[in-house]
Amino acid sequence: DRALADAGIRRAETFVTNAVKHFKHEMRGKRRLHKRPDNYEVERCKIWLDLERHLVKPDIIVALGVTAARSLTGRTITIGRVRGKPIAMADGTRLIVTMHPSALLRIKGDAERQAAYLSFVADLEAAVAVYSNGH
Repeated sequence: DRALADAGIRRAETFVTNAVKHFKHEMRGKRRLHKRPDNYEVERCKIWLDLERHLVKPDIIVALGVTAARSLTGRTITIGRVRGKPIAMADGTRLIVTMHPSALLRIKGDAERQAAYLSFVADLEAAVAVYSNGH
């Protein structure tokens, strides 16, 4: 929510969903760590994501991480290659791909975490610019 605010995006005007509707995890001590879904799970949940897109009719989508990008594009995406750049989808929706915000939590150094956060906010700002140019 802080990153949305820092990018000038109103949370109340934002629809947030998951590309995969269930989570796998493994225990590490007392911690429960989420595991990345496999291609089968992404494909099985795509019908729900497509239905949400049909109902919401977004002009722009921000894919948070590789799983969301894979679900939306149907192919494996390297975030570094497409990050923050608009991608035209077949139905006319514009897509911006960025890192998953949980990755920020795994960055150890404060300076590195702050730099990554600012890059994440810049990606959200890119989505605002793409949206603004389309209206």
